[in-house]
Amino acid sequence: MDDGIYPNNEKLPLLAYKGAIRKTTNDLASIFEQLFEINQWDQSWRNGIYGFHHYHSTAHEVLGVYSGNANVQLGGEKGIELTANQGDVVIIPAGVAHKNLGASSDFAVVGAYPFDQEWDICYGKSEERPRADGNIARVSLPKCDPVYGARRYLINFWND
Repeated sequence: MDDGIYPNNEKLPLLAYKGAIRKTTNDLASIFEQLFEINQWDQSWRNGIYGFHHYHSTAHEVLGVYSGNANVQLGGEKGIELTANQGDVVIIPAGVAHKNLGASSDFAVVGAYPFDQEWDICYGKSEERPRADGNIARVSLPKCDPVYGARRYLINFWND
C-alpha cells in the first residue's frame, strides 16, 4: 500500500517462498543463477540488500538467499518485516520498498529481473514521483515464475 513516500504496489503482492531451494551444494548461488536464467529472469548479481529503503520503478526483482539470513523490511517504514534465510526466495513487485534491517555476517543473495525489464533505483524522494508511479503502472508481468517457471505461483497470484 502506498504510504505517501514509497508507492509499493497496489495490484501485485510480494511473494516469499520459504525454503524454496534446499542446500545440496556449496555453490547455492550458482543454483539460483541457473534457475532464474532458465525461468527468464536475468541480469543476475551477487551481493546483499541495501541498508536503506529503496525500490525499483521499472522492474520486478527476485532475491534468492544463498548464505546466511537477514531481517528485511518490505513496504517502507510501516511495512512488514521478514526473516530471509538460506534457500528462501523473495519476489518483490515493482514499487515495493525494501531494506536490510540487520543480517548475519555471511548473508548474501542472488538478485535478478525479468528478461525484458531494465531496473532503476528510487529512494522515496518526492521528486521521483509521479514519474515512478507511471513507470510502475507500465511494468509488464514476467513470463515465468523465477523458481517454478510458467506453470506455478507467481503467474497464478499476479494474474488474478
